[in-house]
Amino acid sequence: MSEISRRQLLLSLSAIATVPLGPRLSKARVFAQAPPPGIRVRSLNHVGLGVSDLKRSVDFYQGLFGMPIQYKNDGSTILRAGRGPQFLSIAPVGTDAKPSLSHYCLGVEEFNLSRVLAALARHGVTQADEPAAMKVTVTKRAGGSSDLLFGDPDGIMCQLQDASYCGGSGALGNTCNAVEPSPKKGLLAVRDYSHITVFSSDAQRSNTFYRELFGFSIRSYQGPTAPTLAVGPTVQFLMFTGGGAPARGGAPAAPRPASINHLCMNMDAFDVDAILKTLEGYGVMPRGSATGPVGPLKSYVSMRMENRGGAKDGTPELYFTDPDGLLFQLQDTKYCGGGGYLGDDCKARA
Repeated sequence: MSEISRRQLLLSLSAIATVPLGPRLSKARVFAQAPPPGIRVRSLNHVGLGVSDLKRSVDFYQGLFGMPIQYKNDGSTILRAGRGPQFLSIAPVGTDAKPSLSHYCLGVEEFNLSRVLAALARHGVTQADEPAAMKVTVTKRAGGSSDLLFGDPDGIMCQLQDASYCGGSGALGNTCNAVEPSPKKGLLAVRDYSHITVFSSDAQRSNTFYRELFGFSIRSYQGPTAPTLAVGPTVQFLMFTGGGAPARGGAPAAPRPASINHLCMNMDAFDVDAILKTLEGYGVMPRGSATGPVGPLKSYVSMRMENRGGAKDGTPELYFTDPDGLLFQLQDTKYCGGGGYLGDDCKARA
């Protein structure tokens, strides 16, 4: 080792020694500190629904949840979730397209288009004319806002906007003044978004990509290798899961295509039996013991057990499908994907 390199080493060790360490910060963590993320996400903002019959879907969600029309834009009807600005963006699918959860949007603190594009570029997401895997597009809307949409490593479409974005006009798309009340009061009152679950071709890769891009911490675990990524300061999260159940005889299952599997919304005083009864009265019938594809207008409850981070006797997770068979989940406002009957036991994670 040369004299210069020894000197450099000593200076480096001296600098580390002078870093003040808090009670929970070890020297090992000094070496592991990552630079702060370039994109600070505050919330789950909205999910896009591609539907076969726009009016039928709008009527369905307004009748069930009493959602007002927050804005209408480029053929989409935007229904407010809770007090907003969170919303469902409902648009008709193309002639040959199937209904789907087409994209989801994250609300960014102090959204700055140039800064967000630069951060995406540092993580390998480059600009293009059309959104695709690891490509980003920016569209100027008539209302004055710039809509940014990028594809993750699987090509799942993720939109980034200011946390105040309501799908409306103005530079940040946060002007939605002409809200139309729902013609129906609604049977269930949702408060906010809880989480979004994505089927990925490689869940570990997706978790790494989103954690590095946004600096997400772990909210909870639904199994030893199934983390949920904390979105913002409340209980919201993203979850990436991949693969299917093994086929009979232990043969590997064919991988499921990457897709947004479901959106979960939350509500006060979560009561499984009362919600199922309300859904049934609205025409959403219990699935019972059926297996395979769920189909439209069905409901069911899955018990998440201790081996998947749930309660000892199971954490009930309630699902239903809309007229197109799109999958939604309902949970308590305290649900964070963790243990306990309400799924609200989430220990602090790194």
